[in-house]
Amino acid sequence: MSMVDEPLYPIAVLIDELKNDDIQLRLNSIRKLSTIARALGEERTRRELIPFLGENNDDDDEVLLAMAEELGVFIPFVGGVEHAHVLLPPLEMLCTVEETCVRDKAVESLCRIGLQMRESDLVEYFIPLVKRLASGEWFTARVSSCGLFHIAYPSAPEMSKIELRSMYSLLCQDDMPMVRRSAASNLGKYAATVEYAHLKADTMSIFEDLTKDDQDSVRLLAVEGCAALGKLLEPQDCVTHILPVIVNFSQDKSWRVRYMVANQLYELCEAVGPEPTRTELVPAYVRLLRDNEAEVRIAAAGKVTKFCRILNPDLSIQHILPCVKELSTDSLQHVRSALASVIMGMAPVLGKDATIEQLLPIFLSLLKDEFPDVRLNIISKLDQVNQVIGINLLSQSLLPAIVELAEDRHWRVRLAIIEYIPLLASQLGVGFFYDKLGALCMQWLQDKVHSIREAAANNLKRLAEEFGPEWAMQHIIPQVLEMISNPHYLYRMTILHAISLLAPVMGSEITRSELLPIVITASKDRVPNIKFNVAKVLESIFPIVDQSVVEKTIRPSLVELSEDPDVDVRFFSNQALHAMDHVMMSS
Repeated sequence: MSMVDEPLYPIAVLIDELKNDDIQLRLNSIRKLSTIARALGEERTRRELIPFLGENNDDDDEVLLAMAEELGVFIPFVGGVEHAHVLLPPLEMLCTVEETCVRDKAVESLCRIGLQMRESDLVEYFIPLVKRLASGEWFTARVSSCGLFHIAYPSAPEMSKIELRSMYSLLCQDDMPMVRRSAASNLGKYAATVEYAHLKADTMSIFEDLTKDDQDSVRLLAVEGCAALGKLLEPQDCVTHILPVIVNFSQDKSWRVRYMVANQLYELCEAVGPEPTRTELVPAYVRLLRDNEAEVRIAAAGKVTKFCRILNPDLSIQHILPCVKELSTDSLQHVRSALASVIMGMAPVLGKDATIEQLLPIFLSLLKDEFPDVRLNIISKLDQVNQVIGINLLSQSLLPAIVELAEDRHWRVRLAIIEYIPLLASQLGVGFFYDKLGALCMQWLQDKVHSIREAAANNLKRLAEEFGPEWAMQHIIPQVLEMISNPHYLYRMTILHAISLLAPVMGSEITRSELLPIVITASKDRVPNIKFNVAKVLESIFPIVDQSVVEKTIRPSLVELSEDPDVDVRFFSNQALHAMDHVMMSS
């Protein structure tokens, strides 16, 4: 008997499954709510299913979380927006549970529903719900209510608006820190809906109270409010109300609050504007760069380039650069790493002369840092400096350090250098590059780490693309082909991989005359791994050469490999033969 034929069946099964001891069964039942609602129809969903869910007192948070999520997209199943209000009671119940993630999801679903509700329904159903939660006896209800004010306020009648503003003010002064935290966290969204006159008077008064809260967890959320409120206020009001708060926060006794200021600094600067930043926030930022707490210095160091962009070069050199020099020798490696990830971006801000005089020595010291992440962060951004000081100066000052890092004991540093090589090659030019770095490119093919050898093969392909097949034929191919006789089979495999990458770049003639004979010779290797890699290489290069070469040279070699005693060699050679046959048939 189908669900539609027996209308009592879905709700009966749902009730049974929601009361089952097996949590997975209860969870599956909740996740099938939309299916059940379709079977019941809109009217019975409103009349039976939603009230039943409102009475559901499941004590498992996972089930309640799934229910909160499902109800957020349930408007089509209850008959559209005119009946959306029937979904509010079960979500109101979920807003009061103890588990934070359930409450957050219920608030999210209420916001989603509230945005779609008609204004008259918001006044009749949604605003009273917010008021009930805001004046709830249990703190969980009051915490949840803070996230709903920005939906309720715009549609509220004048008298209700007065009441809502008063309620939000009380929530910001609640005895429970969790409620004040929620109020501080949602202040920006709520303030965006309040009329400007009330924003300046009431909301800023609330904000100032939160910034003086005795709990650092409330104050650090108020830091986020600085940026949000700053965007809503007129520039002059922003300087009057927000700027003093930021300056005070940068000296807060709690390092978490100072960390939040350092982390949000660029957004805060945007809020107050460039001129007050230059006059008022530079000393605050310098304090954060020299903070006793390492976490604060890390956050501040990560913003140094963005902050310097707001200032003029002279101010950056005078105030920020001395701090940058100190941070480059900081005792904590994570501080140096955070600085290294952004310091290269200072070069375009400071200009050529200041970069050469002031920044280059810092780059060199960070390139020689004992911590690999610091070196990596500098290497990956070298192109930003090149744009400012030019390749000649860069090669004189930084190239010796790059060559040294190419043999770094940490393989990830060597890998970063390899990935940077094609960019460096295009900047240095063909002659200069090969004189200085050519030997290194070959040396990496015999590295002990597989990832380095693989990257080195890919690097040769990119160099051949950059400088052309003729240059590659003269400088790369002879040295690569010499290495095929290396006694270690892993290095011989790397050469085969390099050949498969170089062949498409080198073209048909060079592949036939220079590369293919080496691959055919390798098919006689005693190591099975080499032989099945030969089959893979032949499969990749047969489309490049003429059909006559395929039939005279490649096919006979693959046929021979397909009769090899090793199962893998037979598999890959047969795969290559099938690929060749398929191409021939289709052409």
